[in-house]
Amino acid sequence: MNFRKQGSLISWIGTADLNAIDSSSEGQPVGPIAAMLQEYDFDRVCLLHSYSKPEDKARVDSYLSWLRERVTTSVDDHDAGLTSPVDFGEIYLIADKHLSQLAKLKQSISILLSPGTPAMQAVWILLGKTKYPCEYYQSSPEQGLQKVQIPFSLSAEYVPSLKRMRNSQLSRLIDTSAPVNVAFDDIVTQNPHMLKLKAQAQVLAERELPVLIYGETGTGKELFARAIHAASSRSSKDFKAVNCGAIPSELIDAELFGYKKGAFTGAIADKPGYFDQADGGTLFLDEFGELEPSAQVRLLRVLNDGEFTPVGSTTSKKTDVRLITATHRNLMEDVANGRFREDLFYRVAVGVLHLPPLRERQGDLLFLVDNIMQSLAEEDVAFKNKKISPNAKNLILSHPWRGNVRELRSTLLRASLWAHENLITSSDIQQALFQMPEKENALLHKDVANGIDLKAMIGEFAAKYVRGAMVESGGKKAKAAEMLGFNNYQTLNNWMKRYKISD
Repeated sequence: MNFRKQGSLISWIGTADLNAIDSSSEGQPVGPIAAMLQEYDFDRVCLLHSYSKPEDKARVDSYLSWLRERVTTSVDDHDAGLTSPVDFGEIYLIADKHLSQLAKLKQSISILLSPGTPAMQAVWILLGKTKYPCEYYQSSPEQGLQKVQIPFSLSAEYVPSLKRMRNSQLSRLIDTSAPVNVAFDDIVTQNPHMLKLKAQAQVLAERELPVLIYGETGTGKELFARAIHAASSRSSKDFKAVNCGAIPSELIDAELFGYKKGAFTGAIADKPGYFDQADGGTLFLDEFGELEPSAQVRLLRVLNDGEFTPVGSTTSKKTDVRLITATHRNLMEDVANGRFREDLFYRVAVGVLHLPPLRERQGDLLFLVDNIMQSLAEEDVAFKNKKISPNAKNLILSHPWRGNVRELRSTLLRASLWAHENLITSSDIQQALFQMPEKENALLHKDVANGIDLKAMIGEFAAKYVRGAMVESGGKKAKAAEMLGFNNYQTLNNWMKRYKISD
């Protein structure tokens, strides 16, 4: 044996190694790993294995016991949990993870190439020739143990699998729209208020009522809408989602009600509108508050009579749709200001759900982080071993998340792509965050010369913080009153009554 310490050895455990424990005769092959450890002494040995059958796992345990009795070096073993021994992506992530850990020890690294599949051997060579300087060895009964010289070089700019992901894979991961077949189980939460909203939405799903969903951008309005449709009697029919804010004003009628050939320049054929396409099913009008008053009038007729007239036609058509609308605007304020029709508002605001922003969903933030990281890992193996450090989680908890769940998901995706290691650090999160400029508080910058409604302004200000305190306290008024600086919960009740704040 060469008694000079050789740094670290890393290798997969192969079939020839497992078979060695069945060779009891002197001079019989002991397998590549044992042969290597008989020749060289290492500071540490890292052995990787991935056998799924119980009998194979038992053979690995027996082999490790057998090996440890024969060597003085400490042997660490790791179950890689591969789904396939020829999956280059999975093998790359596992091998890179362990080589990275060994590289931090600032010692030489030796790789035993012989055990494992050709895919495993190829990954060892790629990593050893690009990221981690090492020495290669191979062992066979015929040639014995040999040091291997790899007679070529690879670019130091070798790009690992995360950066070689196809555009289609990245596009799928970036897509934050609600899944087509969403159910209420897909709405991930453990927050009491959100759980209550889920229960209310399930009740609404069973009834043929219009639903209005309030909430900031990224709070999950379409997720709720699709879940309501999926749980309704219309689930076998179409769900059509329309972003009203993305349709030019001159095309609103054509998009919603359809048009006849020749109705306008470019109308080369008849085209059904969304009310036609959703007949029998559910029509989801997102950014509903962006509709102009002229479009609101025509929409009201459809909702009242179930009839509409395509652009360029003289004949009305019947439709049977269940309408779900969503907006981030305060429609009651728009009604008061004359921007939104009061009769249309009351027509759509029958079942109302007000989704809270992520910053007010106590207990949900890290719960969602874990869920998103798990979903990324399920979408692509390149994210399988990504973990978030405690400091990174603290940074996540301190961020306001104005873009809510959509912003959270895109930030975690960017941080996962840019992290050099499998551990996502606070600096990775910091780099992935967008720092939006603070908005001026509109309540503090109104022009008194034009007249103001001070009571309404105080009520708006109070409602924001009272509802926030109720969420944080889990609905306990005594605790909420304490958080708001009130002497008792009766004072809180008085404020809620005075400013018409619902709990």
